[in-house]
Amino acid sequence: MTKKLLFIYNPCAGKGRIRGKLSDIIEILNGSGYEVTVCPTKQQGDAVNIAREKSSEYSLVVCCGGDGTLDEVVTGIMEQEKSVPIGYIPAGSTNDFGISLGLPKTMVEAAQIAVEGKRFSCDIGAFNKGTFVYIAAFGIFTDVSYETPQSSKNILGHAAYVLEGLKKLSSLRTYELKAKYNGETAEGEFLFGMISNSTSVGGFKKITGKYVELNDGLFEVMLIRKPKNALELNQIIAALVMESMDASCIIYAKTDKIKIESKEPVAWTLDGEFGGEHCNVEIISRPRAVEIMVPDFEIK
Repeated sequence: MTKKLLFIYNPCAGKGRIRGKLSDIIEILNGSGYEVTVCPTKQQGDAVNIAREKSSEYSLVVCCGGDGTLDEVVTGIMEQEKSVPIGYIPAGSTNDFGISLGLPKTMVEAAQIAVEGKRFSCDIGAFNKGTFVYIAAFGIFTDVSYETPQSSKNILGHAAYVLEGLKKLSSLRTYELKAKYNGETAEGEFLFGMISNSTSVGGFKKITGKYVELNDGLFEVMLIRKPKNALELNQIIAALVMESMDASCIIYAKTDKIKIESKEPVAWTLDGEFGGEHCNVEIISRPRAVEIMVPDFEIK
């Protein structure tokens, strides 16, 4: 019986980089022993619908696009009873999760891994009733990830350098929040927060912590408090630029579950795309919920 492969790709990701490699990618997929069905996306949300409606009919789903495309495919598959392994060909501008998985930077090489690599069981995040693959974030400049061109999708890096140019603490947007995790409660005004399962965010490595495992059932949590003075602001800037959490205003923790409450709606970004505005958020780890094809070496 012929194995079937569903190929979902975003033709606009990474300024349309896939267009020049599409024939090579399809040739690799066709030569892998699979009967291939090709489905391009036309607008946001298409990959969710395609994966939800068709993935259960296939032995493997391969997606090509940015991390947002992967997010949509995972979301669609998670809504099905049958779990199907995923091959990922990164074609976005930053490709944080592709970096975390150790995938090749060239799409042709990544296509080969998508069909010939080994299966890796990866944690996935539940965000209220939704799903995210590697990051849920709120706060200062996270809107850059979904309101600016693909070339500007750099959450923490962009935030660090814009913060550098700010002269007045009063100009910083803050959020009055209460976060509960591991039996602890953090309250107050926060500039930024992220709950992640990735070794890279916005192209910044190590910002999520030194010991990140993608299948340990735990998130890496970073919450940045409002600085009280210029010294604390400079500490935050230095921590972001130097890719560390060594600042008194930064809270860092590992947890499998976190609840965040606010009086006013807070805008969230999920895997670089707008995730809605929420007053109450519950984020839970789903350990080893999906299988992703990776190179045949240990993921760090």
